[in-house]
Amino acid sequence: MTSPLDPAALPDIHVAAVALIRDRRVLMVTARGRDVFFMPGGKIDPGETVRDAAAREAREEVSIELPTSALSELFVVTTQAHGEPEGRLVRMHVFGVDAAVAASVSPEPSAEVSALHWVTAAAVDRCPPAGADVLQRLAALGLID
Repeated sequence: MTSPLDPAALPDIHVAAVALIRDRRVLMVTARGRDVFFMPGGKIDPGETVRDAAAREAREEVSIELPTSALSELFVVTTQAHGEPEGRLVRMHVFGVDAAVAASVSPEPSAEVSALHWVTAAAVDRCPPAGADVLQRLAALGLID
């Protein structure tokens, strides 16, 4: 039997993220007061589809409007959640953005984001576990350097 404080008793954190790729680099952000790179994304709201969450988070974090039709799910990363008790997992649904749409938008930091970074897989050491996994998978797919 698990206690309420046992990480195994905590539900996984379900999030959606956008992999906006240009020139073999992917957009990542630094949140205010943090020094690690994150994918633009966040938690899925109750009643919201994963795809809708990805589009909403792109709007909220990097000020871009992405039609859900321009998003295609690339993969799901399941790993230790950053800043959570050992054993609490994050399940990140990562969506690619149609190349023509990706080229037409102009990301800008939102109120919760302090900086934007166009990175390659070399930035893996700057990321929490989920972000590092995303960079490695994007590189393995030949989408980023």
